[in-house]
Order: sequence, then C-alpha cells, then structure tokens
Amino acid sequence: MIKISEKAVLTDEGTLEEVVDCLKENISVKTQSDCQQNHLFNILVGAASRGDTIENTAASLKNSWSGRNVRYHLKKITNFLELEKEVNQALISKLPRRIKKRKHKLAIDLNLIPYYGQPKEKESDYIYRSQAKNGTCSFFAYATIYIIAKNKL
Repeated sequence: MIKISEKAVLTDEGTLEEVVDCLKENISVKTQSDCQQNHLFNILVGAASRGDTIENTAASLKNSWSGRNVRYHLKKITNFLELEKEVNQALISKLPRRIKKRKHKLAIDLNLIPYYGQPKEKESDYIYRSQAKNGTCSFFAYATIYIIAKNKL
C-alpha cells in the first residue's frame, strides 16, 4: 500500500506547461507547427507573469523565438471577437465540475484604470465611460469575480 503524506506541489514549470497546453487547445493563433505555438505561448505567458516585455522574455529563453517573431504572429490576429470567445472558452475549460454544476454567490470587483487622450478606432469599444476621476471620464475597466464559498472569498 502506498502512503501519500506529501501535499500536492504547484511548480513554476508545471503551471507554465498547464497554461500553455490550455492556450494551445483553445486559442487559434496560426503558426507553422505545434512547436512554434509552444514558443509563442511560453514567451507570452512568461512576459505576462513577470510583468516584463516580450523582447526581454524571449531573450531570456534558450532556443526560443525573438520578440520580433512573436509580434509578427500577434499582428496576424484580426478577429478580436473570436479571440475573446476563445479566451473565455479557455477559462471555462479549467473550471472544476463542482463550480459548473450549481449556482454560487459572487463578489464582483470593478477596477477602472484612467485613459487619457482620444482613443484610436480599435480601442474605442474597450473604453468605459464613468464619473470623472483623476482628470478623466474615460477608463479601461477590468472586473474580477470571486466565488463566495462557506461565507469566504
């Protein structure tokens, strides 16, 4: 009989692999091969998790793409409504069954980041208008939703 006494450990490598696999399954960025998708998503996830640039992250990885190559592939994305659906599907695909099966109480946190100047045509759909704050009425808005379980967030 095997006795498991250690708790599960979440490693950086394991987390990165899980996230990249999820992105590959759900996001349709056109590259020439599966290996290239790994490079693309490894760099994007690495840059996002470190709060670093694509260029710095690409340069820090061995045998990887350049930041220029990553940006080339990102510029191919033109249908942002489809991309949004794919990102939402990626998020939904990782929800535990117990969350999908029943109703939950939620707490929603809305964050407004001031936007100054005139939005470009592509940005205008993403600008949220609200009461003046910090010298502007225009904001990028981000919402975070928490599930309340056992009266705790």
